[in-house]
Amino acid sequence: MKITILAVGKLKEAFYRDAVAEFQKRLGRYCKLEIIEAADEKTPDDASWQENKRIRDTEGERLLKHVRPEAYVIALAIDGKMPDSVALSEKIRLLGVRGTSHIVFVIGGSLGLSDAVLKRADEQLSFSKMTFPHQLMRVILLEQIYRSFRIIHHEPYHK
Repeated sequence: MKITILAVGKLKEAFYRDAVAEFQKRLGRYCKLEIIEAADEKTPDDASWQENKRIRDTEGERLLKHVRPEAYVIALAIDGKMPDSVALSEKIRLLGVRGTSHIVFVIGGSLGLSDAVLKRADEQLSFSKMTFPHQLMRVILLEQIYRSFRIIHHEPYHK
């Protein structure tokens, strides 16, 4: 199975890059992992609603260029489903059993995802009603994907 993390922006902090690298290494035995970073737009502090929408739309176009038609797309969105770790692992397992060979998880920028990305998504996933920095969200997502594969393979993992 191939899993792509498609995210807006680059990881700027070394500690985030280190954490991502560690989970990339760990996930290597379970799946082919790809991380694609789409350029983010500068967001002025006093941006209007229209300007924020334009920024989300521009970032969304950049994200969608990397999504193949056959991919199963899961958008991270605050209003998405909030499964527990076991349910997420079961979702990944069932997608594999049903022949899905490519799952794409999409993480938006600081303003979230465009309507076009949300429309393309096969489902929306939320980790909390709280808002997390999108750089940290990449680490949290990778940890949960790793935990999912450990659950799928009936392997121990710290609680």
